[in-house]
Amino acid sequence: MIQPAERTKSLGASVFTEMARHKKKAASKGKDMIDLSVGSPDLPPPSGVRSILSEETLEKDNYGYALQGLEAFNEAASGYCSERFNISLDSSEVLQLLGSQDGLSHLALAYLNPEDYIIIPDPGYPIYSACADLAGAYTYPVSLNEENQFMPDITAVPSHVLERTKILIMNYPGNPASARATKDYFEKVVALALEHSILIVHDFAYAELDFTEDKPLSIFHIDGAKETALEFHSLSKSFNMAGARIGFVTGREDLLKPLADIKSNIDYGVFYPVQKAAIHALTYEQPFLSTQKQTFRNRRDVFCQSLHEKGWHVTIPDGGMFVWAKLPPSYTSMGFALKALEAGVVVTPGHAFGLEGEGYVRIALVQEEERLKEAANRLASIIF
Repeated sequence: MIQPAERTKSLGASVFTEMARHKKKAASKGKDMIDLSVGSPDLPPPSGVRSILSEETLEKDNYGYALQGLEAFNEAASGYCSERFNISLDSSEVLQLLGSQDGLSHLALAYLNPEDYIIIPDPGYPIYSACADLAGAYTYPVSLNEENQFMPDITAVPSHVLERTKILIMNYPGNPASARATKDYFEKVVALALEHSILIVHDFAYAELDFTEDKPLSIFHIDGAKETALEFHSLSKSFNMAGARIGFVTGREDLLKPLADIKSNIDYGVFYPVQKAAIHALTYEQPFLSTQKQTFRNRRDVFCQSLHEKGWHVTIPDGGMFVWAKLPPSYTSMGFALKALEAGVVVTPGHAFGLEGEGYVRIALVQEEERLKEAANRLASIIF
């Protein structure tokens, strides 16, 4: 019998696929299902983005290999970062991606050798650990929890691990726990990375869904970060372009080059009409971002208030599109998720994001407010 590579054995089907299978089975029986499992925006991109995409797909010269990002995209991305985050970037410090997950997965191949370490947050998005498996490297999870305000003490990582660590991944505002980092915390992490020659990877996918009054904190607001960090951006969450698969990573050109070299051997770039629609979004659709943020803030408030009124006092997130809900001790993450399916709501069990996720479920705010109220009623009825 022909056997697959050893690296595939730790991957398996994602929990999202598993929950989708359960949802399909329940829906086939005629049950009304409210799907709050996947963080894919339910709203459309701005109308101007859709118009550009529609027009450009009719242009006969747009169907060749893109090979790499248009220079106009790099300029639009650097301009966006300057406008939104007050970060000064040259267009050479931008690398276009087929979505940020594409970049995160291939970055491990670009930097990690077998037996290198990658420090990942626990709980954290599944690709953080999967990319290490694909590269044959080791993961060292650091616990994010309410006790450490989801900002773990990286200096407590054993010295023998730090000596073999190539990459440290952070994600603020976070997924699944929508925490925000402080400048003081980022400064400590940058200092550690500079001392040990570690590449910081800041997943900034939810930068535009920060519900506080402060501007989102980029890793590049920290002195010295350009020497040791890359920052990933996603148009999926900011402009509702999840299916279009486009994002970008910023940082020093020499730090981007290994990833660019890997990608040049794997893909042929993003479809030109998608690139041009993204250029329009980054350049002209910034007013849309305020509306998007308010929509998700309102959804958060309605959903959390509904749960609180029923007696389930979940933590109200400061950003992102998820509620990271702590369960009563009598429930496991999967046990509750299966009960939720019976009640007609699809959520993601917390253990899918790491060992620290057990005892939680992640609930995505990807439905209209009335549907979220109904989902809250159904979920609370399981417990009370």
